[in-house]
Amino acid sequence: TVSRCQEAELAQMVEAVGSIVLRLSFIFFHVEEIKMFLKCIHTHTHTHTHTHTLSLPVSLPEELIKYCVCVCVCVCVCVCVLQNHCHYQGFVQDMAGSSVAMSICNGLRGVLHLTDHSYGIEPLDSAPEQHLVYRLQDVTSQPRGCGTPHGEHTHRHTRAVLPRTHHVELLLVVDNDKYNFMNRNDTAVREEMVHLANFIDSMYVQLNIRVVLVGLEIWTQQNQISTEGGAGEVLSRFTQWREKELVPRRRHDSAQLILRKSFGGTAGMAFVSTVCSRSHGGGINAFVNNNLPSFSSIVAHELGHNLGMNHDDGRSCSCPVNTGCIMNSGATGSRNFSSCSADDFEKLMLLTGGTCLLNVPRPDEAYSAPYCGNRLVDVGEECDCGSQKECEDDPCCEYQTCRLKSGAQCAYGECCYNCQYLPGGSVCRSSTDECDLAEYCNGSSTFCQSDVFVQNGQPCRDQQAYCYNGKCQHYDGQCQDIFGSKAKSAPEICFKDVNSKGDRLGNCGYHNYGYKKCETRNALCGKLQCSNVQAVTVFGIEPSIISTPIAGGKCYGVDFMLGSDVPDPGMVNEGTKCGDNKVCLNFECRSADVLKYDCDVETKCHGHGVCNSNRNCHCDDGWAPPFCEVKGYGGSVDSGPLWNDKDSSVRDGLLVFFFLVLPLLALGVFVFLRRNELLRRFGLSRRKRSQGYQCVSHTHTHTHTHHLWSL
Repeated sequence: TVSRCQEAELAQMVEAVGSIVLRLSFIFFHVEEIKMFLKCIHTHTHTHTHTHTLSLPVSLPEELIKYCVCVCVCVCVCVCVLQNHCHYQGFVQDMAGSSVAMSICNGLRGVLHLTDHSYGIEPLDSAPEQHLVYRLQDVTSQPRGCGTPHGEHTHRHTRAVLPRTHHVELLLVVDNDKYNFMNRNDTAVREEMVHLANFIDSMYVQLNIRVVLVGLEIWTQQNQISTEGGAGEVLSRFTQWREKELVPRRRHDSAQLILRKSFGGTAGMAFVSTVCSRSHGGGINAFVNNNLPSFSSIVAHELGHNLGMNHDDGRSCSCPVNTGCIMNSGATGSRNFSSCSADDFEKLMLLTGGTCLLNVPRPDEAYSAPYCGNRLVDVGEECDCGSQKECEDDPCCEYQTCRLKSGAQCAYGECCYNCQYLPGGSVCRSSTDECDLAEYCNGSSTFCQSDVFVQNGQPCRDQQAYCYNGKCQHYDGQCQDIFGSKAKSAPEICFKDVNSKGDRLGNCGYHNYGYKKCETRNALCGKLQCSNVQAVTVFGIEPSIISTPIAGGKCYGVDFMLGSDVPDPGMVNEGTKCGDNKVCLNFECRSADVLKYDCDVETKCHGHGVCNSNRNCHCDDGWAPPFCEVKGYGGSVDSGPLWNDKDSSVRDGLLVFFFLVLPLLALGVFVFLRRNELLRRFGLSRRKRSQGYQCVSHTHTHTHTHHLWSL
């Protein structure tokens, strides 16, 4: 039981402790002291628990609140103990831009982000019954990151975030060194990673992005990849392992590797704008300072790169705090995103690079604390529109119960419109390339089918290229993505000359913290070389254009100077055809057999389709799956139906019309046009039959009359 605190006493305690926190960077307090500030005032109304917080300055959704803990850092955090869940979020009342993310799993730990400062709280390792409160800035005073010079910023107004909520399905991988460092304690590692995801989600909420932990893999026996070498080498190995081993096992948008390893001045590394990529949707993060709140900003930074965000340095960005925002090149421990980050993410969505963020995670796949009002559909819920205010304009979902309103079939998802399932055959994910395949709603689910594409290794572009991860990869297309529609690939001699240098301007990837020279046979898989370019790039970021005169002409490459934590986007894409039966993989020109393409479309799909990434036939229009051997509507067993099963009544009606109604109409027209001839032919006999009937009728009438009178 918890004794109630008087409002005035609580206010005095908060005010007193708050003044201490503002004057000191570090303070200690005992867990028993926390209990002195517990306050539990709740009433049960219908099926909900409502807490009267009086003057408590922190608010959480009412469904979550069961008791409030004053943590002696000038605010009181209201949390709720739910079975098997202990990670929560909130915000500080009357303080715009503030946020709170707390855990009560084993002691109290979390972060409180105020206007100008962020505070961390966690149990002491030496005395778990005591807790430490500190400023995050004091932990991250030595910048670690890209080392890119911090330019002067011209501030501008922050524009609004995208109105639609986007969901990042995050998968965390913990390396064996980190596991051993935590005494091989699976539970401790799992709780720390769930807490990390909670921190990251609390940062991204400001951009209307929800980060949902959908998977956690711990390398308990040994690392599945070598972690030796520089960050670029480790990232390359991790993304290759992810594509081969992780993607087939668990659906996710981005995977982040947590390493107990230092890369010198580089805190992490990730690819830019690759959140939905099978081959590059990931990053690596060095967890060496043992401070989870400050480390969470590093993971948020690398995840931001996946989401299309570039560094703020040297750009005209507006940041709400003077210490820098999350996408600053140095690890500042910030929890704010700048206007540039919001713009970068919006550009990613407009360029359709983030289509996987439009789907809502399935309730049974999320590691989250389930409660009605968190805007995430948890197990047992049919919908979740958020707070009462957020639900005011939602026509499908009941705010108090997270159940569908009467008459509603759904409330969210790509296959839901106006609270009803879209008909089967409705496109829910369009094709974006000749090597991509569209998906369709099935008419009975709010979710779109899983994303599939043409099997890797399928020839495309008139046999000049290969399909790879849903895109027809060829040099001309990559040059046009950077330099515009008139650009094309440079001669092979350009690739060989430039990429043999092994420097920042020409290389075949990283090696021992430096750049690797391209062997002649691999030159076509290094730095991309183009010709017939325009002066201004269309990539979205202004790079340095590298011009190299060779054989009376000029070759052009680019250097985006994104920093040491971002792989060079000016390299040749993986899956690009580099010769007859050759393909680029990991900066090497290898046999195309490595793609394991095994589809004989003439035999398996009867010449009427292609194989998809699940090795099933995707049939052309007019042919039916699974093997495209009979007439049908096209598609595959994975894509969803290309027709609407519920339209069978229309089909049946057409059959009735053509085989019954139409013949009857034709007969009627024939009778009408030949009516005079028919009347002449049948008129006389009709009159004779009528007279005969009259005679019989007369006789019968007479007979009946006779019998009646006899009676």
